[in-house]
Amino acid sequence: MRDLSKMTNIEDLRVKCYSNVPKMFYEYVDTGSWSQSTYRENVTDFDPIKFRQKILVDMDNRTLETKLLGQTVKFPAMTAPVGFMGMMWADGEIHMARAAQKFGIPFTLSTMSICSIEDLAEAGIEPFWFQLYVMRDRKFMKDLIRRAKEAKCSALMVTVDLQVLGNRHRDIKNGLSAPPKFTIPNLINLSTKIPWGLRYLKNRRWTFRNIAGHAENVSDLSSLSSWTKEQFDPSLSWEDIAEIKELWGGPLILKGIMLPEDAEQAVKYGADSIIVSNHGGRQMDDTVSTIKALPDIVSAVGSQTEVWIDSGFYSGQNMLKAWAMGARGIMLGRAPVYGLGAYGEEGVTRALQILYDEMDTTMAFAGHRNIQDVDSSILVPGTYPTPIYR
Repeated sequence: MRDLSKMTNIEDLRVKCYSNVPKMFYEYVDTGSWSQSTYRENVTDFDPIKFRQKILVDMDNRTLETKLLGQTVKFPAMTAPVGFMGMMWADGEIHMARAAQKFGIPFTLSTMSICSIEDLAEAGIEPFWFQLYVMRDRKFMKDLIRRAKEAKCSALMVTVDLQVLGNRHRDIKNGLSAPPKFTIPNLINLSTKIPWGLRYLKNRRWTFRNIAGHAENVSDLSSLSSWTKEQFDPSLSWEDIAEIKELWGGPLILKGIMLPEDAEQAVKYGADSIIVSNHGGRQMDDTVSTIKALPDIVSAVGSQTEVWIDSGFYSGQNMLKAWAMGARGIMLGRAPVYGLGAYGEEGVTRALQILYDEMDTTMAFAGHRNIQDVDSSILVPGTYPTPIYR
């Protein structure tokens, strides 16, 4: 085991990830769409929110333990369904899942993963959650749901904000593909990532294995952009959600909710949880940050379903701010992926430990020992967002 104690924050892991991972895969994770304003504001909109520090209270025997869809978790977090994760580190989804499982939080596998549903099941990862993109090819989509059931996935997450692909300039410039195409710029960059390359020489997983060998009429499986244009269904509707709910028959999570009226519809159509998400700023630009959208959605449906949030969470302090404002789970995307790209499974564990420790320590400074007792009273009035749509 490496000594990663000097990796004291997520930024340290990001810097190491940047040095390890080929440019196209690093920038797939670490950029947004268009001007990237939403990508930036997902982070900077936390800055004005301030805590009330409370002293001389008993801070012993603290706990962040809670439940997500009835599952007991070490702290209110789960890992996000990140595409191309297996190109950040060989068999990356398996390493991420093992780290999350050992730490005591759920792992979510993306439809656009490099390791397949079956790969994770064979590696002994269960239960895990599966994230579904709705395809034009409904036969293939139904088969994905069947495969997730057979792998004993315990929840299905439907991403509802990617009917069309956002304008992701860096992915276009980099010619993002899996495996990477051997162009001169790519070869030059890959020549500086020797340890990454050596890991992949020993690996057999290079493409989107949930799709390869399962989907028909795919002209260019290597390209996320091509696959999205050909197969993601822009006609996705609430009626489709109802059909998916019936086909799945288990806990259903809807990811990509940014308006209270959409949250209300999600409850109407049977969502067991919703995730306030703008896809990490990678879809619609110049929309509000998730932390600004959160209060309206909590107000609209917080008593009817579990409201979770993602996008912009690089510290346990910001996780606690979101909890105080009513989010009951925080989905972690880039932060553990930086750990994965930096040091594999050990890096993911270190990222989760950093976030846990920051959240725990901040809760103590705010005068609490149990996360269940934390609410907006730990925040300075007037510094945190209030409803903006209603």
